[in-house]
Amino acid sequence: MLGAPLSDYDAAWQDLGLTRLSLIDAQLEDPALGPLVARRGYVVDTVYHLFGGGSLPRTPRAAAAARAALNDVVDAAALLGARCVYMLTGGRGNMTWEQAAEAFAAAVAPCRERAADAGVALAIENASALYADLHIAHTLRDTATLADLAGLDVCIDLFHCWAEAGVTDLIENLLPRTQSVQLSDYVLGDRALPARAVPGDGAIPIEPLVATVLAGGYRHGFDLELIGPRIDAEGTLPAARRARDAVAAMLERAGEDGR
Repeated sequence: MLGAPLSDYDAAWQDLGLTRLSLIDAQLEDPALGPLVARRGYVVDTVYHLFGGGSLPRTPRAAAAARAALNDVVDAAALLGARCVYMLTGGRGNMTWEQAAEAFAAAVAPCRERAADAGVALAIENASALYADLHIAHTLRDTATLADLAGLDVCIDLFHCWAEAGVTDLIENLLPRTQSVQLSDYVLGDRALPARAVPGDGAIPIEPLVATVLAGGYRHGFDLELIGPRIDAEGTLPAARRARDAVAAMLERAGEDGR
């Protein structure tokens, strides 16, 4: 539903019976969002932001602009009571990974105190190397390394890390600093990016991994990220309803509130 008017989102949220939302930063610019959240009683859990407009800053001026944009998102998120802003770092261009990591850590550092004062966590997520134009953390291990360097938390996208060696141990080690877990499935053989599927339709061992994070003490949100040809073919709302029901059942079997 990217780019849809807020009224369409609200209609879908009401149809699905949702109370907890994950938004993108552009939605925070809509002056109707705050009143809608208050009227409906929605809880904004996380907000996505692309740091540096998609490119890691290489000059003091660019770094200042990237920080200012992130600070604006943090302030707007705090006004909505959002718990976390999670990011892609921006692309590294011709920098090495180490140079890009240092550049990102230095650029984002002044924002950490601003976010802490606002009560908003800052996190980075893992994403496929096919997004190297926008991001530098392409495995969960690299995400952990970058989070350590930058002093940030993490958002775990299972779609992009489920096939990594030792992923269960990686996730367990990251749980103390995990702010969100994103869920979707992958059907073996799909090649079109983003090749996401409704949880339960594919090969990702979602339920065991959900059980692992809950057993490890995780108490934040599970974000359903449903995009791609399979979702488009089924329809956004039908796919979202099935995903809601599938994950609710997983949570109930794990002894959690499946709402």
